[in-house]
Amino acid sequence: MNVKSEASRNFSRRGFLGLTAAAAAVPLLAACGGGSSSSSAGGAIKFWDMPWATPAYNEAAKKITEGFSGANSQASYQTIQWNNFYQTFSSAIASKTGPAVSTGGGFQAFQFDQQGQIAYADKVVEALKKNGQFDDFLPGVLEPFKSDKGYVAVPWQLDMRPLWYRKSLFDQAGVAVPTDWPSLLDAGKKLKGIGAVGFATGSGAGNNIGNHLMIMMMINNGGGVFTKDGQLDVMNDRNVEAIEFLLELVSNGVIDPAAVSYTTDNLDAQWKNKKAAFGMYVLGVPQRVGDTSGDLLVASPMAGPHGDKATLVFPNNIMMYKNTPSQDASEAFLVYYMGQLKQLWQQKLMNALPVFKSITELPEFASDPNNVKIVKEYQPIAKTFAAQGTSLNANLAVLDGGQALNQFTQTILTGKTDAKSALTAFQTGLQSVLKK
Repeated sequence: MNVKSEASRNFSRRGFLGLTAAAAAVPLLAACGGGSSSSSAGGAIKFWDMPWATPAYNEAAKKITEGFSGANSQASYQTIQWNNFYQTFSSAIASKTGPAVSTGGGFQAFQFDQQGQIAYADKVVEALKKNGQFDDFLPGVLEPFKSDKGYVAVPWQLDMRPLWYRKSLFDQAGVAVPTDWPSLLDAGKKLKGIGAVGFATGSGAGNNIGNHLMIMMMINNGGGVFTKDGQLDVMNDRNVEAIEFLLELVSNGVIDPAAVSYTTDNLDAQWKNKKAAFGMYVLGVPQRVGDTSGDLLVASPMAGPHGDKATLVFPNNIMMYKNTPSQDASEAFLVYYMGQLKQLWQQKLMNALPVFKSITELPEFASDPNNVKIVKEYQPIAKTFAAQGTSLNANLAVLDGGQALNQFTQTILTGKTDAKSALTAFQTGLQSVLKK
């Protein structure tokens, strides 16, 4: 699954559902109401999709889309580039020239739901129950999309943040792969002694991995940015403890002092050139850096100081809009498309986890032991940016990739702060932009 086209590499730098920070600067659609449910009765369902991988992915998705013929309708396919994507959707929806169904940024559906533009997917979920796919969902992947009004979207792929290690470097340093925070610090010091990086990350231009690491360590300690009911909770003790530990890693050189400026190209080079020994990254690192020797492996999740185990996941989704030729046709198309997803993994076009158990069992996916381990050990404990809660919302778009998180990450990676001061500034930055 080599998906390192320039488009996919640029996209992966923003975390599969980053790229939503720009949304915070885009005003809500003005005076466009809830859209029309019959703007062009009898017309084809327009499906807008993003360049999730190589062009071969979009070609396959286009073929699937054009194979739809349900509800006395057909479907057309259009690729929307990630550059300025939110503005593209906003303008089209405001002028009623947008899609009936689309993929997009991970929190996009919640942003447009605030504006009355999203058609809820409850009937789609009911249809998935009838055809058996509802029971095929991996645990916990559908629930985050249920609001008090209905299902805002339906998940179709998961962008996980597992831990990776290079076995030969651990062998050379004579140290075991970390299983908890103390062993990470100990191993990192010994790996530094052989010139390796004990906890690889980066926060340079376009690289959100450092941002994701900050949140991952908080939730790996039972913390998170929000309470269970969605209130801001940056200063909780578990977060303070997590950031104190990250600062300890920085002060001991376990995190590369130059990580604050590393782009994903720099990070890829560290993994490729046998400099990075351990770290949180995306799926498919061996294929990503061109090293399938078996030396790059997924580590088991670490335990936090209180025994917590968790990692970060971004559940990407497909959403429907009220402005459609036929809501029945939109729903029929989405049910159809969900039923065809396995083709994308069978053709090895996706560098992401599928949401259906049956796809994880396909030989094309399960033949990679790293994939199997991620599904078995990481997916059941994965949490979203909403942690400590579980329900997604539009505020998460402001958190993901926003200036408050960027500045916080860079402050931590430079090490020139203390945990409480950095978290206080982070909280203040979020309070100024989050919607009440």
